[in-house]
Amino acid sequence: MRITDVILHDVELPLVHSFETSSHRKSSLRHLLVEMIDADGARGWGEIASPAGPYYAPETTTTAWYVASEYLIPAVLGKEWEHPTEVAGFFSKIRGHFFAKAGLDMAAWTLFAQKTSTPLGKALGGTRDSVVAGVSLGIEPSIDELLSQVQKHVAAGYPRVKLKIAPSSSTGAAWDVEPVRAVRQAFPDLDVHVDANGAYLGDTASFEVFRALDEFELTMIEQPFAPRNLLDHARLQKELNTPVCLDESVETLDDLRTAVALKAGGVLNIKVSRMGGLSPAREAHKIATEAGWPVWCGGMHEFGVGRLANVALSSLPGFSLPSDVSASEKYYARDIIDPAVTAEQGVVQVPTAPGLGAEIRTEVIDEHETRLQRFNA
Repeated sequence: MRITDVILHDVELPLVHSFETSSHRKSSLRHLLVEMIDADGARGWGEIASPAGPYYAPETTTTAWYVASEYLIPAVLGKEWEHPTEVAGFFSKIRGHFFAKAGLDMAAWTLFAQKTSTPLGKALGGTRDSVVAGVSLGIEPSIDELLSQVQKHVAAGYPRVKLKIAPSSSTGAAWDVEPVRAVRQAFPDLDVHVDANGAYLGDTASFEVFRALDEFELTMIEQPFAPRNLLDHARLQKELNTPVCLDESVETLDDLRTAVALKAGGVLNIKVSRMGGLSPAREAHKIATEAGWPVWCGGMHEFGVGRLANVALSSLPGFSLPSDVSASEKYYARDIIDPAVTAEQGVVQVPTAPGLGAEIRTEVIDEHETRLQRFNA
């Protein structure tokens, strides 16, 4: 297979409901789409789902565009390859920039699946024909509004709800123990977990918060401390009954091996974007499951391309917890794929069509595209 052209699309879609984490609030999302074309004219699609600002990770949409256009795309154009796991080798000298790399790796996988008439899930080694989805809920203006959002998604059949939490700051009071307490009291049997996005310090006050949260029978506490602070994650995991889940701490397979050796958690959130693509995500699944860590697939509010890649990855056997692959309509009034991702009582079907498993709605891309650049060999 030889890549002759790559088209980079900068697209911004409005969210149907604004979303707030411990760092900021957003009402739209801007992602980059990678359209990869081979010598036969076949096309594969990938998504660079980096945030617009450097809050979740150092990368942004702007840095991803620069690195993809200046380094990654030139590295793959004109190269011969037989399997998508080879593609990362073309830009192995480039340090970091995992979101940008993920877009090209994903495009190579979907192109490969399309060319071999294989559903993406099967190409990755998936064994399921459906996956259980959960939803992620941001910080709301009030506890009553949070409870309303939880009720809405429970009524839609989602079996797991993730709640964003944040410590007190100069801009507002803490959003952690009280909202979680309210949700647990209102929904005593619901699968609930919390996500701090690394916002807490490894100090006495933070440990007190997590000890309090430990009483609510949560499925997990996700990324309580800063990404590189594995020692405090290990200390916290030793104190709690609730499993600690790592997200931002694991960008590379070496990060994961270190975390396992330190016992810095017990669950892994595998994000395709954070780890540089489907190829390393698949390897992380193998390492984590061999270590006895349950895994699930987290999301970056991807458009349909990235969402279907997450669904495909979630069909691998080790994904034993609900993944962030909820229906497109939770985030976007009009997604860029047809059919959109749908969930029936919290269950999403894994596509059986070759490649990505859906058609690309180019008219939606055209309507919301802010720039485009074509590269050829």
